[in-house]
Amino acid sequence: MTSPAGPPPTGGGSGEQKRLKLLAVTACPTGIAHTYMAAEKLAQAAESRGVDMKVETQGSIGAENVLDDNDVKHADGIIVAADKDVDLSRFTGKRVLTVGVAEGIRHPERLIEQVLSAPVHEAGAVTAAVGAGGGKERSVGYKALMNGVSYMIPFVVVGGLLIAISLSLGGHTDPSGGLVIPKDSFWMDVNNIGVIGFTLMVPILSGYIAYAIGDRPALVPGMIGGWIANTGELYDSKAGAGFIGAIVTGFLAGYLVLWIKKVKVPKFAQPIMPIIVIPIVATTALGLFFIYVIGKPISWVFENLTDWLSGMTGTSAILLGAILGLMIAFDMGGPVNKTAFLFGAGLIATGNQTVMGMCAAAIPVMPLGQGLATLIRKRLYTEQERETGLAALFMGCFGISEGAIPFAAARPAQVIPANMLGGAVAGAIAGVAGVEDAVPHGGPIVAVLGAVSGVPMFFVAVVIGTVVTALTTVALVDISERRRRGEALVGTDTGTGTGTAGLEPALVGAGVGVPGAGAAAVVAQAAVRESAATGTTSAAPAGSPDLSAGSADEAVADDSPAEVLSGYLTERTVKVRLDAADKESAIREMAELLAGTGKVVDVDELVATALRREAQGTTGLGEEIAIPHAKTDAVTAPVVGFARSVQGVEWDSLDGTKARLVFMIAVPEGAAGNEHLRILSLLSRKLTDAGFRERLLAAPDESAVLGVLREVG
Repeated sequence: MTSPAGPPPTGGGSGEQKRLKLLAVTACPTGIAHTYMAAEKLAQAAESRGVDMKVETQGSIGAENVLDDNDVKHADGIIVAADKDVDLSRFTGKRVLTVGVAEGIRHPERLIEQVLSAPVHEAGAVTAAVGAGGGKERSVGYKALMNGVSYMIPFVVVGGLLIAISLSLGGHTDPSGGLVIPKDSFWMDVNNIGVIGFTLMVPILSGYIAYAIGDRPALVPGMIGGWIANTGELYDSKAGAGFIGAIVTGFLAGYLVLWIKKVKVPKFAQPIMPIIVIPIVATTALGLFFIYVIGKPISWVFENLTDWLSGMTGTSAILLGAILGLMIAFDMGGPVNKTAFLFGAGLIATGNQTVMGMCAAAIPVMPLGQGLATLIRKRLYTEQERETGLAALFMGCFGISEGAIPFAAARPAQVIPANMLGGAVAGAIAGVAGVEDAVPHGGPIVAVLGAVSGVPMFFVAVVIGTVVTALTTVALVDISERRRRGEALVGTDTGTGTGTAGLEPALVGAGVGVPGAGAAAVVAQAAVRESAATGTTSAAPAGSPDLSAGSADEAVADDSPAEVLSGYLTERTVKVRLDAADKESAIREMAELLAGTGKVVDVDELVATALRREAQGTTGLGEEIAIPHAKTDAVTAPVVGFARSVQGVEWDSLDGTKARLVFMIAVPEGAAGNEHLRILSLLSRKLTDAGFRERLLAAPDESAVLGVLREVG
């Protein structure tokens, strides 16, 4: 790409040509390598073109180099290279170009050209990301759904655990009311607080789905729509639509607000549109639509399912149990679940406690099964999901099926069928065994408190249903993840991958691209490729020494101790020749290298954790760099290793290059916070320096390699 003769004139009308002033914001879902590499690439491209640029990085350790009002006031344009939501309201009236973070790495020069003709950002507007190869990210729908789930999880956990604690410590069985907590007692107050958390759970899910799509004007209609969806009385239904209704109202609110924003209004009305007009119109329209259009079918479903179940009371116990289990597990608090539950509860008064026994066995299967799934296949889940899984296990023991809602909302196509299968199995076993429940509640707690007859078979039903749910969930999620990775990393085997950093939910995104900054950059890249160089970042972290001009031999001559990165990387954890030919073997070889420090107590677990991380998204940064990493108690202290591969290891990098420079970072769970991120950011920044990579490749032995690595800090 040929550089322009010079930046266009800016400023005020004096005929004087001023340097172009641009701003940029870089961010990725995990805020580590790609955030800083995109920032460095943009800064390098701007400097080569004589453009002034300030780049704000929104990393996991917080925003750095933050853009202030004065910066924005004098900017000619803003580039937002991000795979997560960035607040654009501060850029109102400025040209704003939004792309995926990988575009900031692959085509920084192109972005600098494009921003000059980018649309001017208006108040309340949602700027669409520019599509480009390698800049593609997760769909808006997926990101919106996950945004809602992430905000909902604390309400599920807090509300569920408070209810469980109050029931266990302050409740007792009562045939007329299930597990009853005495009124005006301390534990009733605790229970009420938990109920508030659960009540807010559904509106929060809906509201933040809408917010992710339509920004702030969509938050109110999303939350009110979610409340309406969960309040069946508003549309003559005995049960609300639950979390499924919340997902529907969240998306409806978000896209309705987007549509309203496109309506042209007089200039005098524009300031009140996002704070008054849009929220009122969207909330009213959505609320009435749900009550009169969506709510009626929900009420009809509830009534007809009840009639249908009433006609099945004389049928096979195994069939009725399976059907009730399917219904209990389907929507966890929604109309289908409530129909089955109220049907079973209503028969208790007639002396038929068997139907409630079937329901009671199915009720805990969903949270117990999802919690168990996070334990038996950890690599498929994020750290937040694993923590939610532990809370779900606890809630399941107390018959709180809503503990599984975060999993069902995040992966409905995989989790809901697994829940239904496990629930059907549990219900059928309880039906065949003649399990009875004398109170309208479920879960192991009712058996412990003596409300269940046939306790052994009740627990058999619950355990088998739980295992079925967990195994089915793991299988379906694993298949889904494999398919997604196969689609995201097109051409992985041929080295022509087109995956994106945005696809990755965990610490480091998938791959970076090949830089190109005019003829000089092309020549430089060719030289780098011929010498097997990798990666690119020129700026070291603030405060770190700049030794980039020195040679490997000069670095070795340094008298400082033979350790870098706060002593986490030493000569003992450096290997000049990596023997492994594939990713898994390379990770194992690196783990064994780290084990030589005595800080690794379980090599197999370290390898397994690193591979679980790879399953979430490749740690191959492109340009022949890979930084596998793991947070695990298989290590007793942070430790970093480095190895070089002569032939390169296939790492599914975005640019198709094999990894020749491999760093491995391992930190214990208890020390996995900012220190982990600091190491990653230091490495990712320094590795964008082509000269640094060349010196790493040229260093003859471990001592010389360590001398070069000392430049990192």
